[in-house]
Amino acid sequence: MSIDHPAIEAARERIRAEHLRDHRPPSSVRGLHHVALLCSDVETTIAFYQDLLEFPLTEIVENRDYRGSNHFFFDVGNGNLLAFFDFPGLDVGPYREVLGGLHHIALSVDPATWERLRGKLEAAGVPHQIESGASIYFRDPDGTRLELLADPLGEMYGSHVL
Repeated sequence: MSIDHPAIEAARERIRAEHLRDHRPPSSVRGLHHVALLCSDVETTIAFYQDLLEFPLTEIVENRDYRGSNHFFFDVGNGNLLAFFDFPGLDVGPYREVLGGLHHIALSVDPATWERLRGKLEAAGVPHQIESGASIYFRDPDGTRLELLADPLGEMYGSHVL
């Protein structure tokens, strides 16, 4: 299948011209409360996110929608949470990227933390890919793709996106 890159670029420019506003109004929401993902094992997930990536576990409660399931949260800074559910007894299947699904979660870290976490990923044998000298892509134990980005919030590779 051939991709018409010039047509895609023209469409991007048209969309930018039609939808980006010079004076952007404030958002209707206060912020991202949490993103909820699925995991196969609570303790493996806690070891990966808290011990390896240094995201403090903030709470673990029973999932109100599925008895016996855990709903637990990690602090990812700036008042934001990354949450997980396990669903014992359900066959939720392996991670897949599908339309409407999750591609990756990008998390901003300062450059010194980026270097430290890169070293921890290497020491733990977690396969990863470095892009543009500022992004580390890798997967969690259940296959969710993560990115550690050594750019400030609202910036990406030198461009302001917020």
